[in-house]
Parts: sequence; structure tokens; C-alpha cells
Amino acid sequence: MELHKRIIILTGHFGCGKTEIAINLALKEKKLYEKTAINDLDIINPYFRSRDVSDIFLQHDVDLIAPHNRLAASDLPIVSGEIYRVLHDDRYRLIIDAGGDIDGAKVLGQYYHEWKSLEPELLFVLNANRPYVSTLKGASYTIEQIEKASRLKVTGVINNSNIGNETSMDDILKGYELGVRISDVISIPLVCTTISVDLEKEAESFAINHPVMFIKRFMRVPW
Repeated sequence: MELHKRIIILTGHFGCGKTEIAINLALKEKKLYEKTAINDLDIINPYFRSRDVSDIFLQHDVDLIAPHNRLAASDLPIVSGEIYRVLHDDRYRLIIDAGGDIDGAKVLGQYYHEWKSLEPELLFVLNANRPYVSTLKGASYTIEQIEKASRLKVTGVINNSNIGNETSMDDILKGYELGVRISDVISIPLVCTTISVDLEKEAESFAINHPVMFIKRFMRVPW
């Protein structure tokens, strides 16, 4: 996946898997750039948070911007002001893991005056197996509402269609087809399809003809 903007924001419907992509993307960017940071801006979902894999970032020298440890387990809408440390530092590649849907996008709207000059990439992560975004109408409406709440334009779609460990290539292709339709109707590019490294063999033929980012799954459900 080739992304040229210094700041990449990932947003999408609850359960779309954007945190997994944010983690993988941060580690990928770190291999290419001296300084990389990931900002956990998800104040909506208490279960799947990039801050929960902070040890991985520490090992790879990726800066994690998130509430301090004593507040990390809180369900309060806490946003770390440390983001300003890297926001205007051109040495940093910055990955932002934003909250899902409209409520999460409202947090992005708080930084509207920053975004105006920085022109970040805002990518909508699509999991076609999730309710409300499994149809063209539902996904298009969700994108529209995210744009309205964040005051930003979505610049691309990532197909991350999966059902966890039970994911098959049929699930991925279903999401790809929906992603193509969204791209055509809204006139934004389908940037890539993300596929678990566990399916790399099965995805060989698809990856030859389509942009693919193979990702490792780091997050685990707490039950």
C-alpha cells in the first residue's frame, strides 16, 4: 500500500478492524522513516485499542500517543494533548487510529484548524461483514456522516472485510466488490485490500492483480 501523505487517519464503522491496520501501518512506516508515531484517538471503543499493544511499539521504537497508564483503562473521553508534539514535526510519519462512526469522527473535528494546513489522508476502513456498512447505501451514508462530523473529506477506502479467524477469501472478495462500488459512486479510490498473513497462500492470485497489504493480527478479544 503506497501512501504519500505524512499524516494518515484511519476511521470506519465499529468493528471494522482499523486498529489492526493502524498497528501494522505504523510498524511498516517505521521501516521506511526514522521517526514514526501512532496516535490512539479512539475514545469510543474500550476493547480494541492500539494502546493495548504498547510493548510492541516500544520494541520497534514507534512513539505511542495515548492517555497515560493510569487512565488507559478508563472509558472516559480522554484525548492526549501530546499529539501536538508530532503534528507539526515534519520528521514524523503519524498514524491516527480514530474512533468509529460519527462519535469518533467528532474528535477529529476538534483538530479542524490543524487539518486545514496539514492535509492528512483520511481512509475509511470497510468491513463488509459488519452491520450498517454491508450495503452500498449503508457504507455511503456512514462515510457521509463521518465527513460531516470530522469536517474532513474521506480520501480513500481500505477493504478489510473479515470475520476474524474464520475469514475466507470469499469474505475478502465480497468486501472488495463492495469497495469497488463505493469507489465508483463516491469517486474516491479503493486504496488496497488488507489480508491476514495466515491467508497469504490463498490470496496469491488476488494479490498479483490487486493492491494488497498483508497484515498480522495483534488484537485479541478480552473474553
